[in-house]
Amino acid sequence: MSKSIWVIRILFLTLCTLGGYAISQVDPELIDSKLQGIGIGFGMGGLLIAIDEMLKGFSLRAFSAATFGLLLGTVVAWMIDTSQLFNYTAEDTRWIIRLALFLAFGYIGMILALRSNKEDFSLIIPFVRFSPKNHPDRFLILDTSAIIDGRIVDLIEANFIEGLLVIPRFVLRELHAIADSSDITRQSRGRHGLERLAQLQQNLKTEVKIHEGDIPSETKTDAKLLQLAKMLDAKLFTTDYNLGKLAELQSIPAVNVNELSKALRPVILPGDTLSVRLVREGKDRGQGVGYLNDGTMIVVNLAEHLIGRQVTAQVTNLVQTGAGIIVFCDLK
Repeated sequence: MSKSIWVIRILFLTLCTLGGYAISQVDPELIDSKLQGIGIGFGMGGLLIAIDEMLKGFSLRAFSAATFGLLLGTVVAWMIDTSQLFNYTAEDTRWIIRLALFLAFGYIGMILALRSNKEDFSLIIPFVRFSPKNHPDRFLILDTSAIIDGRIVDLIEANFIEGLLVIPRFVLRELHAIADSSDITRQSRGRHGLERLAQLQQNLKTEVKIHEGDIPSETKTDAKLLQLAKMLDAKLFTTDYNLGKLAELQSIPAVNVNELSKALRPVILPGDTLSVRLVREGKDRGQGVGYLNDGTMIVVNLAEHLIGRQVTAQVTNLVQTGAGIIVFCDLK
């Protein structure tokens, strides 16, 4: 709790205490002693501060939802009360029934509203979309593979992506299950994904929201993601080729980070100069092999003796293979 809030609370408690004392002086019939006035003022202030402390995790959005649910429950209770259903009830018990109706439906309305998300509100109030004005309207849904891959963090840092990042709760559960796996490889990938997700949440250039909604009609994560993307009119980010194709078939906008990476690879032409670190011997005698950041293999002729060092080489030829492009160079 910040110091400024406690300063305001102490000031408020002091004003309540002084207010109680002032009332005891102005209207002695209402409060007959100074100590009683001070005690009542201090008690009221303390009670409000205690309520404030209990509601510190209660957001303005939750308060708005609870108010809407209370209003809706009150309307339903009023409709039942005016339906003449209890006309033949004794007058001394009628007020008990009315009280029970308003309390029960008010409570149920608030609970249902707090448990609902904004998509549920759009069913009640069509054509109205509840979205904060200070955030972009574009929602970007990340699947497990995109979180584990982690390049989304670099894209956001480079200002290539803008929007509200949405992490579905079922994706978060899947990520935790991978991190808790007994398989060392899967466990390492899951923990890497959790670290990258923490970096996303700490990034000031975007906002990350955990979406609590689920799709009970679907059992597979991919199907849930596609349905959620339709509901939110969101773009799906993934590295899963099959999921990307399924999204394309259903006219759901999707970005495959691997395809994006390929599209951003630098164009290499004969005559270009490259700087590369040689890491191993080549297939032919005297060759040294290195790799660019995007994984492109660079084969440098007559450079075997320079393995382990950074060299400058000139491109002489490019060979297309099933695994990608191999670039052949000479030392420069």
